[in-house]
Amino acid sequence: MSETGGAGLPTLGDLGWEPALQRPDLLAAPVAAALRDWAATDARVARQVAVAEIDPDHADTATLNKVHGLPPEASANCVVVAGRRGEVERVAACVVPATTFADVNTRVRKLLDARKASFLPMDRATRESGMAYGGITPIGVPAAWRVLVDGRFDDDAAPALMGSGLRSSKLLMPGDLLCAAPGVEVVDDLGVVRD
Repeated sequence: MSETGGAGLPTLGDLGWEPALQRPDLLAAPVAAALRDWAATDARVARQVAVAEIDPDHADTATLNKVHGLPPEASANCVVVAGRRGEVERVAACVVPATTFADVNTRVRKLLDARKASFLPMDRATRESGMAYGGITPIGVPAAWRVLVDGRFDDDAAPALMGSGLRSSKLLMPGDLLCAAPGVEVVDDLGVVRD
């Protein structure tokens, strides 16, 4: 990840990055609202959260990385998981590097204190988050959801490239800023390294 000018705006690959707060048209409504609220308490948000428009057909992580020369380890994949114990359901947005996968059946299930955990059905995840499938991001998810972020992002040198709530754009911020977002719980080794 590099910075442009003296403003500290991160850039990555060949995408045209702009300050996210200046481009609400490239953000899902809940994401734009969450960024505005967060910026009111953390000045880094205005300087260090970038957004870039992409071809929606390239929204898939592997395709985006290939087309735009992005490093896979920078991609912060967000999956929504529901766990249940008796009648109580707990939902979490889990953010892991694209070089790993969320260990839903063991690690996430235990964190949710659930007997069983599984991916939230796509129609429900998009309806409840107000975001598009393939664009769900941890910024702006419903307040009742937990936000679990892999500790590998808790480093100021680690970029976090993620959805914007839309399939037509991506967010980019320093990993340590993502880990400082309101409501985020940093979990060591949330993602399991792919073989």
